[in-house]
Amino acid sequence: MSPAWQLKALAALAVAALQPHPASAHSIEERWIESWGTALPLQPPPPPPVFPRSEAPPEAPTEKAPSPSPFVPFPATLQDQTVRMALRVSAGGQRFRLEFANANGAQPVIFETVHAGVAGEGDAVVDSSSREVTFSGKAGLVLLPGARVVSDPIELSVAPLARVMVSVHLPDLTPATTVDALGLMPAWIAAGNQVASPTLTNATPVSSFFWLRGLSVPAAGAEDGTIVALGDSITEGYSTTAGANRSWPDLLAERLQADPELKGWGVVNVGISGNRVLRAGVGDAAVARFSEDVLTRPGAKWVLILEGINDINMSIMPGMPDSESVSAQALIDGLGQLIDRAHLHGLKVAGGTILPTKGLPFFSAEGEAIRQEVNTWIRTSGRFDRVIDFDAATRDAADPQRLRLEFDPGDHVHPNDLGNQAMANAIDLNWFKEP
Repeated sequence: MSPAWQLKALAALAVAALQPHPASAHSIEERWIESWGTALPLQPPPPPPVFPRSEAPPEAPTEKAPSPSPFVPFPATLQDQTVRMALRVSAGGQRFRLEFANANGAQPVIFETVHAGVAGEGDAVVDSSSREVTFSGKAGLVLLPGARVVSDPIELSVAPLARVMVSVHLPDLTPATTVDALGLMPAWIAAGNQVASPTLTNATPVSSFFWLRGLSVPAAGAEDGTIVALGDSITEGYSTTAGANRSWPDLLAERLQADPELKGWGVVNVGISGNRVLRAGVGDAAVARFSEDVLTRPGAKWVLILEGINDINMSIMPGMPDSESVSAQALIDGLGQLIDRAHLHGLKVAGGTILPTKGLPFFSAEGEAIRQEVNTWIRTSGRFDRVIDFDAATRDAADPQRLRLEFDPGDHVHPNDLGNQAMANAIDLNWFKEP
């Protein structure tokens, strides 16, 4: 950042801290829930967890060619460019707020201007819906290293399951490091400041969320809250159709909207492809990121946990060092810590059983024994407030160590759209109606 911008940025921060901001007057009496969110940072993306068809075990059923990697490349740096990102909310609201984070940066990030509106076709924003986003009553934003910043309320009604478009302009040379690389939603990068433009000129399509962490709406009722889905690539929706909102948390949001008693609940997907319970890999380990990605979400009342398969797989892959080994008891202890921390903050916890992975080149009896022991504990220990038997919902009845063939996209790990629907259907909505 240039010295001139640095002085301007620090001056803006100082002035904003002293000024009243009438745009946030609603926030005093309103309770907010998170209607959309993601986990940051996830850059760089992990290598695609797929394997050549020729490496499948000979006893595998009729093989499908694994789906191509859903990761779309994006520039390492941005300068005098507009980033426009589409997202889909869960619960609706008469107004909303945005949250940005500079989680993985060593320098301030400058947004000269930020706009939000209702998404139209392609990169378009619906006519007359575009709003300038302010922060403490001021246009533009300085994201200091490690900071999270929430916008003033944006006076624009957003319908349940609607798509919102968020556009930011970065005037300075800025490393793109705080990024959810697997956004699975359309985004675009265009030259210059086009945040207020109804459509973009000469935009390059990408599929990531840049610095954007959450969108919150006022709670519609006293019992409404936020459900946070904590997991890995299966939760993130790795093998689902990009742009179609087919991950199991997205499909859970649709089920909630179909129930008149639960329309006010928000669902937030903080799955990270490659994530583990106990060790950092892609993103911090679940035991390390739990506070940031779960406990800080506005209105959080439930956390649904599906983690552990990457701990197991990294432990049994050929050539991995002994430091990567894991036991069933270590995984159980790690999950137990997540339960204790959630309960300490008044959240209820649902534990998801780990899905089968037979068909992977490194599948082994050792890894399967760990999975079975952890799943038995999830089902029978009584530690969780509720249990979601994702394993039972997705396994092949004829070979329970495998995904059902119609759910398997070919990589033997990540359920496809149909499998994610089965996972969403395995969740009992009556849990969220309990006092």
